[in-house]
Amino acid sequence: MSITSSWYANAVIYQVDPRLFYDSDGDGCGDLRGLTDRLDYLRGLGATALWVLPFYESPFRDGGYDVSDHLSVDPRLGDLADMARLMETADDLGIHVITELIAQHTSDQHTWFQEARSSRKSKYRDYYVWSDEPVKTGVEQVFPDAEDDVWTWDEEAQQFYRHTFYSFEPDLALDNPRVRDELERIMTFWLRLGVSGFRVDAVPFMVERARAADPTDDGLWLVRDMRDLITSQHPGAVLLGEADVEPKTYADYFRGGDGLTMLLDFWANNHIFLGLARNDARPIRYALAEQPDPPVHAQYAQWLRNNDELSLSQLTADERQEVFDAFAPQKKMQAYRRGIRRRLAPMLDGDVRRIALAHAVLLSLPGPPILRFGDEIGMGDDLDRPEREAGRTPMQWTSGPNAGFSTAEPENLVAPFVTGSYAPKNVNVYDQQVHPGSLLSKVSAMIRARLALRETGLVVPERLEARTDDGPAHQVLALRYTLGESTVTMLANLGPDDVEVTLSREGSASVSGTRPRGPDQGQGPDAEGPDGAETGRLDAIQDPPPVSGDGLVDVLADEPYDPPSGKRPKIMLRGHGYRWLRPRDRVVHRPE
Repeated sequence: MSITSSWYANAVIYQVDPRLFYDSDGDGCGDLRGLTDRLDYLRGLGATALWVLPFYESPFRDGGYDVSDHLSVDPRLGDLADMARLMETADDLGIHVITELIAQHTSDQHTWFQEARSSRKSKYRDYYVWSDEPVKTGVEQVFPDAEDDVWTWDEEAQQFYRHTFYSFEPDLALDNPRVRDELERIMTFWLRLGVSGFRVDAVPFMVERARAADPTDDGLWLVRDMRDLITSQHPGAVLLGEADVEPKTYADYFRGGDGLTMLLDFWANNHIFLGLARNDARPIRYALAEQPDPPVHAQYAQWLRNNDELSLSQLTADERQEVFDAFAPQKKMQAYRRGIRRRLAPMLDGDVRRIALAHAVLLSLPGPPILRFGDEIGMGDDLDRPEREAGRTPMQWTSGPNAGFSTAEPENLVAPFVTGSYAPKNVNVYDQQVHPGSLLSKVSAMIRARLALRETGLVVPERLEARTDDGPAHQVLALRYTLGESTVTMLANLGPDDVEVTLSREGSASVSGTRPRGPDQGQGPDAEGPDGAETGRLDAIQDPPPVSGDGLVDVLADEPYDPPSGKRPKIMLRGHGYRWLRPRDRVVHRPE
C-alpha cells in the first residue's frame, strides 16, 4: 500500500532546543544564530528536516511552551531576522524547518491574559476559560505531581481560570471564533516567513474546546480548518500532531487525508520500549498491526525520546511497570505517575550496541523518524534537576570548556552539564566523529542508508515471522518493504544472544491488515494459547510460506555477515544486532 510521495515521505527529522544547542554570542544561552551555524552538522548527520522547539518570547518556565508572544522571537534567542536567516540557510542545505504551534494555552504573562484578568468587560476576557466555581469539564490535569487541579483562583479577575497544564499556562478558549482568528493569524505569519509546517501541541485538548463550540465531527472540524489554512498558504506544509490517544482514534485525526499530515505515534513508541524491556519484538509487531494505515499523503512519525518525559500512557498498568522495572526502577527516574524522565542512553546503561539497536528499530519503522538532539552521541541526564528538566541539558560538542557549547562562565549557562560517565569529557561530538565504532558513526550510517531506501517512505511494510530450528524467534523484528520490483528487508534482534533465523510470511495477513484488538479479546502483544502458540495473531499458522533470501546482500549491518543464500537460508544476527538487506541488483549505495 502506498503512503505518500511528499517531501516528508522519507524525511529524517532532528529535534532541537535552540537554547541548548549552540551559543553564538557567549551569553550562556543557545540561540538561533548558533543553530544556524550548526546546520552543517545536521546535514552531515543526514537530517532532512529540523524541528525547532519554542523560540517565541516566553518566561521559559516550561521550556518555552509558556508563550507570551506568538509573533516574536525571544530576545535571548535572537530576532525575526535571525529566524529568517536560519530558514534561508536550511533551505540552501535542503533542510525543511518545522516550528511549534502552541495554541492550547499561553503564558499568564501574555498580554491577552493580563488584559483578560483586569476586567470582566475586557475584550480579551473570553479568550480564556473562566468559572465562578471549579466545575468538572472532563479535562484532567496533565501534571498531577505538580498541580492539584485544572482550576486556579485569580485574585485580580475574581474568578477561577482553567489550565490543563501548569497554573501559569491558562487555557485558551478555542470555542471563541476570535481566538481561532488569532490562531489563523499566527499560522499565516510563520508560513509566510517560510516554515514548512508545525508540530501542533496538545491537539486533543484543542479539539475539546472546539467541540464546546460545535460538536460536529466531535470537534475535529478544527483540525480540518487548520489543514485547509496551511494548504492555502503553503501547499507542501505539514501539521505534525501531538495526540497521545488510543490508535482506534488515529483515523479521526487524519480525517481521510484532510486532517493532520502526520501523527506522533505514541502507541508504537510505548510498545518499542515494552519490546526493549522484554528483549522481544512481539509488542512492536502487535503495535504496528493494531493501528490503521495512514491515508495517502499522511504518515506516522516515530521517535525514541523527545523533549518531554517518556509517557507510557498507552500501556496497561502491568506493562508500564515492566518498563519502569527495566529502565526507571527508582521513583526519581519517573514522572507524573505515567512516564520516565531519563534520556535514552542512561535507560540502556550506556551500552552502545543496545542504543544503536534501538535506533535501528526506530529507523526500520514506517514513517519519518525523529531524533532528539544529543541522542545520536548518547548524552545523559541530570536527575537532580526537576521534572522534565532532567534531560534538558546543553549539547556536548567537545571535551573542552563548556563542552564547546558556550564561552560564558559556567555559572551563566542556561543549564548545567551532565557530570559523571556521561560528562562532556566522555561523551561529545568531536571525539565520536573521528571514531568509526562510535554511536554517532553508527547512527549516521543508519540515516544515510535509510535515505537511500526509498521504499521505507512510500509503502506500509509487511511483517515477517523470524524462526529458528526450535520455533519462532520472538526477539527478532522483521519488516519487508516492497515497492514495485524493489524490496528491502529490515531485521533487528532485540535479544542479547546471537540467533540464526529463517523468514516466513504472516500467512494470510495483507500489507494493510490488522488483527483483533488484544485488550478487547483478552489478548495482548504476547498472548499465548495452551500449546505456547500465539493467539489472536494472523501469523499463527502451522507452516507459513517461506521468504527466499537468495541474492540478498546487506546495505547496512551492525557488523560484517555472510550474505544469505538459497530458497530458505539461515540469516545470522548477533545479540542486539541489525541487518538491512535488499536484492544484489538493487544495491546502489553502501555506507562506509
